[in-house]
Amino acid sequence: MDVSELDRILLAGAVVLLVAVVAVRLTARLGLPSLLIYLGMGLLLGESGPGHIHFEDAQLAHALGFAALVVILIEGGLTTRWNEVRPVMPLGLVLATVGVAVSVGVVACVAHFVLGLSWQLSVLLGAVTSPTDAAAVFSVLRRVPIRPRLRGALEAESGLNDAPTVLLVTLVSTGEVGEKGVLSFTGLVLYELVVGALFGLLIGWVSVGLIRRMALSSAGLYPLAVMSVAFISYAGGSVLLHVSGFAAVYVTALTLGRAELPHRMATRSFVDGIAWLAQIGLFVMLGLLASPGRFRLNDVLLALVIGIAVTVVGRFASVAISAAPFRLPWREQAFISWAGLRGAVPIVLATIPLAEGVPQADRIFDVVFVLVLLFTLLQGPSLPWLAGRLKVLDENAAHEVDIDVAPLESLGADMLQVHVPSESRLAGVEIGELRLPPGVSVSLVIRGEHAFVPDRRTVLRAADSLLVVAPSPVREQTVRRLRAVSRAGRLAGWFGERGREQH
Repeated sequence: MDVSELDRILLAGAVVLLVAVVAVRLTARLGLPSLLIYLGMGLLLGESGPGHIHFEDAQLAHALGFAALVVILIEGGLTTRWNEVRPVMPLGLVLATVGVAVSVGVVACVAHFVLGLSWQLSVLLGAVTSPTDAAAVFSVLRRVPIRPRLRGALEAESGLNDAPTVLLVTLVSTGEVGEKGVLSFTGLVLYELVVGALFGLLIGWVSVGLIRRMALSSAGLYPLAVMSVAFISYAGGSVLLHVSGFAAVYVTALTLGRAELPHRMATRSFVDGIAWLAQIGLFVMLGLLASPGRFRLNDVLLALVIGIAVTVVGRFASVAISAAPFRLPWREQAFISWAGLRGAVPIVLATIPLAEGVPQADRIFDVVFVLVLLFTLLQGPSLPWLAGRLKVLDENAAHEVDIDVAPLESLGADMLQVHVPSESRLAGVEIGELRLPPGVSVSLVIRGEHAFVPDRRTVLRAADSLLVVAPSPVREQTVRRLRAVSRAGRLAGWFGERGREQH
């Protein structure tokens, strides 16, 4: 490759990226996952479209797909609220294991007994289509103000269900699943998940202490440190312990996300941008790998049958069985069932049989590709309406406040940057009514284009930004207090358990 060819590639790549970024606004308005636009762009750029780009390297697509999924999981873990995920982590774990097993069994039986496919092809279709997709779940559900425990359960499931399905698809594709047996396979899945999660927790816990003590010369270095730690967790777990790198990296990202790290908002913004880049590149690449000229009517009908089996029968059965010990109301079970979005993960998993040379692997890829397109188009836009009909919306979703932390090492203090959202109950509260810990000062209020130093009688307004200086020992207490007032108003903390300040 010479410089001239590199310039042409950079030009084409920049144009595609800009179009993809602009397309996000369109998908947000329509309530669609952005993957539909990006897959369509890949199809247009491919050999069957106007772009005429020839791409059929399944092994490269498999490797790059896994790398993109790691970035997406990092972003998802960093931006997930730990206080939402922690109470429902057991449910998410059961959905990611028992739920996946039930779904795989249902789809495999339908494919074998109803459609007459071989057991290998049937199990592969079940394993590939059963996991939910982190990118689709994170991007769509965070625009729908549902109850925290529902969002937490769905996000935990999508972050953890990659491990068992990757293992199952790999073993079936290589023909090793029959040699291991059910008990051996179950033990291997549990080992990969449990040890991977513990390894991720250890890496995250150690890294939080190190990053907090770093005095880096630039705020831009903190996001790089966080990304490096997360990739060490993924690669270290996979290479050194032979456990699920996906489970490890997701738990590490959760641990880093719940910690009050320096320049946390800047880190999240950086990782959010990298995750968008990974999503765009992943979906465009998978669109390039697909070949519409290969799609046959039988494959489309097969995709419809398998899609109904996994989305309606398999998903509802898996949620009902998984949620039984947790006594989840039927309305919440129904929403979780329908909100199990498929996206990049099933298509990336479909590249494993392609890379292993499994007979009819190209048919599996085509069926899964069509299934994801059709059912994402059906499920994504319907979620806000369904959440309203099932009455699972969260009335307090708009009251949370965003707080960023910048260390002031020489003073032994931290500067908190607080933004007051439009529905926050901080609006209308006087500075003195915040009742912040001793030594904490609201040093500046930025209102529109004006900035001023407030006094105790200054009344906060929606869309204000505050600079709060807090001694390091009381930083956590200050953050909890600000969030409590944002949710419950000036009387937060006065009325026992109902008003207790919770993180």
